[in-house]
Amino acid sequence: MNYPIYLDYNATTPCAPEVIEAMIPWFGEHFGNAASKSHGYGWVAENAVETAREQIANLIGAQAKEIIFTSGATEAINLAIKGTFDLYKGAKHHYITCQTEHKAVLDTMKAIEVNGAEVTYLPVDKHGNIDLELLKSNILPHTKMICLMWANNETGVIHPISEIAELAEENDIIFFTDAVQAAGKIPISVKGIHLMAISAHKLYGPKGIGALYIRHNHSLPKPMSQIHGGGHEKGFRSGTLNVPAIVGFGKAAEIRLSVMKEESNRLEKLRDILENKLLQIPNTSLNGGQNKLTHVSNIAFGGVEGEDLLRKVCQKVAVSSGSACTSISPKPSHVLQAMGLDSDLGRASIRFSLGRNTTEHDVLNAAEWVGKVMGELRGK
Repeated sequence: MNYPIYLDYNATTPCAPEVIEAMIPWFGEHFGNAASKSHGYGWVAENAVETAREQIANLIGAQAKEIIFTSGATEAINLAIKGTFDLYKGAKHHYITCQTEHKAVLDTMKAIEVNGAEVTYLPVDKHGNIDLELLKSNILPHTKMICLMWANNETGVIHPISEIAELAEENDIIFFTDAVQAAGKIPISVKGIHLMAISAHKLYGPKGIGALYIRHNHSLPKPMSQIHGGGHEKGFRSGTLNVPAIVGFGKAAEIRLSVMKEESNRLEKLRDILENKLLQIPNTSLNGGQNKLTHVSNIAFGGVEGEDLLRKVCQKVAVSSGSACTSISPKPSHVLQAMGLDSDLGRASIRFSLGRNTTEHDVLNAAEWVGKVMGELRGK
């Protein structure tokens, strides 16, 4: 297949060749169940899982025992939020999140709201930033969790995680962060954080594997299991471990830790080239402020119909209008709406996200093609 230029790395990343190579033996040669404690097949698999757990912990500054494997970030998010909700069932409890969170968070919050939780959805400014004073003023005596993402998946905007963590600590509140887009892209630390969701396929690992960091040795309670049957993963998440994927996740984390800084600098230069070229097109503007991930750019294209724009651009450049989870919907991005963009401009906005295989040739060709598409659409 003659694939277009790929600039949708926030949707998913290709498995690194080293990751694929590391995974292969665990499908056949080392096929044991990591929970089989009585023989060598199980011991070898268990050792591989624990090595990966350590590699992933190193990426986020955690301890290996604080990493709980899940089927992906969506499950990790559900475990964090619903698991906390279940702890306080029957009591009065309040949660604080944000209007620009990923749908995995927002939909889960809506689910616990239906079941009796009180949820505050913080607004953002035109750049996608929250107001820390507003966050502080919304803390109630019965607030149990602050849930705010590390970096936005659509705009790349980075929240002030350290300040939020301090606020949570001062008020003895669980702080949960969706760090899916940040892990492996920028240096992050679990300091002051109680729960953190991460995913392998966003950092050149396989799909179908994620993790929830659960802070150890802390007075605040841990979430209740949502999947029962066998007591795997310290009872937090039952189910036979996907050893090949876990090995791949670990290898991907190890690689990202070693190349992250250099790669981030390289992608920032390419992203700036792309942005500068695209913003030379008349009636275009940048969505989001300057404090954002170095590989992400979200551009609004005025004066065209969004569906036509995306369909035409994607003939030669693979991009998206927002989260892959909501790309099937013709509705404008909830993130951009929360930032104050009108529906038409929201639909005519494109997220460009660069990655390890992106070259300067790619971004120049992509910018040229988008310019050509805009000329055709505006010339109709």
